Amino acid sequence: MDRDQVVERARAQGVVAIVNPGIDLEHCRAAIQLSEAYPEVYAAVGIHPNSSGDLAPATLEALERLAGHPKVVAIGEIGLDYHWDRVAPQVQVRAFREQLALAASLGLPVIVHNREAHADVAAVLEEWVGSPAFRNSPLAQRPFAGVLHAFSGDRELAEQAYRWNFVLGLGGPVTFKNARRLQTLVPSLRRDRLLVETDAPYLAPHPHRGRRNEPGHVRLVAEKLAQLYGCSLHEIAAQTTATAIQFFGLRTAVDSMTT
Repeated sequence: MDRDQVVERARAQGVVAIVNPGIDLEHCRAAIQLSEAYPEVYAAVGIHPNSSGDLAPATLEALERLAGHPKVVAIGEIGLDYHWDRVAPQVQVRAFREQLALAASLGLPVIVHNREAHADVAAVLEEWVGSPAFRNSPLAQRPFAGVLHAFSGDRELAEQAYRWNFVLGLGGPVTFKNARRLQTLVPSLRRDRLLVETDAPYLAPHPHRGRRNEPGHVRLVAEKLAQLYGCSLHEIAAQTTATAIQFFGLRTAVDSMTT
């Protein structure tokens, strides 16, 4: 494994914090172990929709215990995925709601996966943020409640996300040559509500598309966003890093950035 080299390459590109979400209990535990090994690595714990078929009360109890680790900063990756058809939609929705309830009770923001499920994701989140359980939770007092990871929606969904006090995550796809719709949309999105991400090891940005992704490639995403917004790389890096620090409650200081 070249994990040390991957982290060193990320540092060389100015990456000051990495949040590594889980997709099932095994991966959640591995993410926490990685966070213990590297000071800039943090973990999120959650059951991915494609792994949610056997979500049981014992699983939620285990997630709650894992979320107590000091380097766990979010619940995720949770949500809905109607592309692969691995888990029935109604089962995914139930698992999504149960993990949103857990996030509210713990006061942790959520990392939301949404693939070909815009309407149902929006309906579940609208219900959640409007519920007494959310409004009376510690999460309602945080700067942000969640992020729509790998955002692929339209302007209407973005505006809904802002009303929910969510941010939008943009990664490798924004750099793809055929991503004209997304690239046209980006300048209309609020820069103060953006996170840059890689989704490593997937969705590597151009010119690495089709190869293994890694955290250091996030600089390529930031460079593309700077181009689309007509601003400097430093402006994008500073603003998205500040948003990430607020969102996750990280101890990393903006002043430590090297990009």
